[in-house]
Amino acid sequence: MTERGGRSVRFLSCFLLSFVPLSSSTHDVTAGGSRKTVDSQVPVHQLIALRDVVFVIQSQRNSYHAQRAEQRRAHIFSQSQSLKQGSPDVVFLHELSEYDGNWGILPALPRLAEGYCPSSSWIFFLEEETVVDLARLLGVLSKFSSGREWFLGRALYDAEATIIHHYAFSDEPAGFGYPDFIAGWALSCPLVKRLADYVKHEPPKSDFTIDLKHEIALYIWEEGRGPALTDVGEFCSELHGSPNTSHCASTVNTYLPSCGNPVEKEDLFVAVKTCQKFHHDRVPVVKKTWAKDAALLEFYSDVTDPAIPTIDLGVPNTERGHCGKTFAVMRRFASGDVTRAPWLLLVDDDTLISLPRLRRLLHCYDPSEAVSVGERYGYGLSQGGYSYITGGGGMVFSREAVQRILSSGCACYSPDAPDDMVLGMCLNTLGLSVTHSPQFHQARPDDYPKEVLIRQSPISFHKHWNVDPVAVYQQWLMDTTEPFQRLLGREFRQEL
Repeated sequence: MTERGGRSVRFLSCFLLSFVPLSSSTHDVTAGGSRKTVDSQVPVHQLIALRDVVFVIQSQRNSYHAQRAEQRRAHIFSQSQSLKQGSPDVVFLHELSEYDGNWGILPALPRLAEGYCPSSSWIFFLEEETVVDLARLLGVLSKFSSGREWFLGRALYDAEATIIHHYAFSDEPAGFGYPDFIAGWALSCPLVKRLADYVKHEPPKSDFTIDLKHEIALYIWEEGRGPALTDVGEFCSELHGSPNTSHCASTVNTYLPSCGNPVEKEDLFVAVKTCQKFHHDRVPVVKKTWAKDAALLEFYSDVTDPAIPTIDLGVPNTERGHCGKTFAVMRRFASGDVTRAPWLLLVDDDTLISLPRLRRLLHCYDPSEAVSVGERYGYGLSQGGYSYITGGGGMVFSREAVQRILSSGCACYSPDAPDDMVLGMCLNTLGLSVTHSPQFHQARPDDYPKEVLIRQSPISFHKHWNVDPVAVYQQWLMDTTEPFQRLLGREFRQEL
C-alpha cells in the first residue's frame, strides 16, 4: 500500500471509531457558533403512538427512485403490522403536490402542517435508503415533549468555512450542526406549524438552494431565534446490520445504487467545454486523469487545436455562462452524426470525474425516459422557482431528454447565460424533473464533510482552486473498486 493509501486507511479507522454512539443521556445542541449539551434524561412521556408520526420520504419522480421509495414505504408498513397500531401516514415528497420544488422542504411545510399536523405530533423525514426501526423511533421521540419546538437529527459539522455554505460561521465553522438526511430527521408539529406560517411571508434570504440540509438548519435556527439542531445518537448513518447499531432507530440500507453491470463505455458520449486559454493547464489534467476511461470524448473550444484535438463549433468564448456553446454541443449530439450513444455527459475542463462509477450509476436509469442526472440545485423554490443540475459537477442527459429540450424551442436568452440554469428552466417548462445524485459535487472535497464523502464513492468534483487536481483524482476518484465501502463494512448490508 502506498503511503497515501496508508494515511487514508488510518484516517478511515479513526473515523469509524468516531461512530461510537453518543450516550443516550445527552444530546449535543448547536447554537450558531457554540455547542452546548442538554441533558436528555427528561421525563419519558407516555410512549407515543404510531399515528402520532407522519413519515415523509424525500422521494424523486424518476421511475427508479419512485420504486425505491415504494420499497421503503412497504418496509414501514410491514413493521406497523407487527406493532398492531394500524398503518401510519407515509408521504412521498414528490407526490405531495404538483410542484417539483417540494424537495426544498420549505415549500412543502404549509401542506404538511395543514394536512397532517392537526392529528399528528411529529414529521419524520427520511431518504429512500433510510431504514427505520419503528418501535425504537417511537421510543426516541417519546423522550421529547411534542408540545415544544424540536428539530432532531444526526448532526454534521464543517471542519472549515466552505463556499457551499457561503462561508457561514467562518470564526467557528464546527460550531453549527445540520442534519445528515440519510439518518433521518424530525420536526415537532409546533415547529412545523410556525415555520409553515413564517415561510409564507419570510422566504430564505438567498434565492439559491445549494446544500439543502445546511440551509434548512439555518432557516430553522433563524440566528438564534429558533431551535438549533438537537443531535440524536439513535439516528444513525451506519449501514443496517453493521456492528454497534443495536441502539439505532434508523440506519442505512445502502450508500450506493446497485443496479447490475455498468452501461457500456460506448453508451456514454463525453463533451468537455474548454477555451484556448486553458488548453495548456486544464486540458492536460483531464488527459492525465479520467479521459482514458472514455470511449467517446470530444473537447469543444473557441479555436481548433489539432494537438488536443479540439472542435470549434463557431461559438465565441464567453467569460461566464457558456449557454451558446452548451446548446451547440447538444445539437451536435442530437444530430446522430457523431454518435448514437444514449447518454450525454457535459463537463467543464476543471471537472474531475470517475467515468466507471458514473457508468454503474447510469444502469439504474432508463435512457428511453427524459432523464437528467447530477447535483441538483434550486432557484427561488419558495416562490415557485425551478430546479437545475449544476454544471461544474457534470450534467448527464439521456438522448430523449436532449431531444425533448431542443424540440421544445428552449434556447439561450444570451450566449453567456448560465447554461445549467437555462436547461433547468427548459426542463421545468416541459414538466420534466431533474434527478439528484449525491455522488456529484460542484465544489472540492475540502468543501464537504469527510464522513459523508467516504461513504459516497464520489463521481465528481469541480475546481482546481487551491488543490492539486491530480492528487484529488487519485485519492477520491481513481479507484473503481469502492475501497471506502468495503472498509465501512459493506459486507453487513442487508436488502430491505
